[in-house]
Amino acid sequence: MERSRIAVTGSTGLIGAALVRSLLADGHEVARLVRRPAKAGDEIEWDPHRGYVDVAGLVGCDAVVHMAGAGVGDHRWTEAYKKEIRDSRVLGTAAIAEALASLDTPPKVLVSGSAIGYYGDTGDRAVDESAPPGEGFLPSVCEEWEAAAAPAEEAGVRTVHTRTGLVVAAGGGAWGKLFPLFKAGLGGRLGNGRQYWSFIALHDHVAALRHLLDTDSLSGPVNLTAPEPVTNAEVTAAMGRVLHRPTFFTAPAPALRLALGDFAEDVLGSQRVVPRKLLDSGFTFAFPGIDDAVRAALG
Repeated sequence: MERSRIAVTGSTGLIGAALVRSLLADGHEVARLVRRPAKAGDEIEWDPHRGYVDVAGLVGCDAVVHMAGAGVGDHRWTEAYKKEIRDSRVLGTAAIAEALASLDTPPKVLVSGSAIGYYGDTGDRAVDESAPPGEGFLPSVCEEWEAAAAPAEEAGVRTVHTRTGLVVAAGGGAWGKLFPLFKAGLGGRLGNGRQYWSFIALHDHVAALRHLLDTDSLSGPVNLTAPEPVTNAEVTAAMGRVLHRPTFFTAPAPALRLALGDFAEDVLGSQRVVPRKLLDSGFTFAFPGIDDAVRAALG
């Protein structure tokens, strides 16, 4: 991509911050959407819950990357927090999409967040972007989340939905909580360990986002996961190998349900998701294996 102006929501999050660093390092101009009055020239005010975006700040943007949303694993899933998970995604995406649609000259592309939660529990069955949605809370959220981007797509903006897997990173997300446990020798399998975890290294996730911005042929849902999903037991073994720590502990399913509530079903569920569109478009993973992804997160 030639030097461009790119607007980013969720720019302080794990993925957003890494993406912003990557874009700035390559000489792009980044406009960050913030949930307060803008204080700097690179900031755009917005309020996803009110559906407000300072549209003037989006004028001249070549692309928008929208990744804002409440963390799925940040709190116990009370009914109030489940509403926050949904609203932060659906209302925020609708606000961005409607703002883009209102511009006389909208950006060429909107890369909008989604998740492999769309597929629900797939068991041992490998699924790609052609698979239907699953059943349950997260699949229903993902369906609404993606549908909320329709105004931008209808306005002629190439729209991509990034169905993201578990991002392997030490600085945040689900894996950020695992590293301290495993480093302390307290890591182990969750449940029976046979559930598939579709992971992706943070480096590869950012590279994939850049690839989506650059590749005009890609639109609609795109899975952001490594080529070969692994089971939780295989993740546990890899963490032990790389960190040189024992992995004797096991968190039984009943204990996880007691501690995590409804979220436990997603921790224990199996999602074997493959990135068919990324691979077919020529994207190359730098860290395709779980051991490599864990090492990359540490170094």
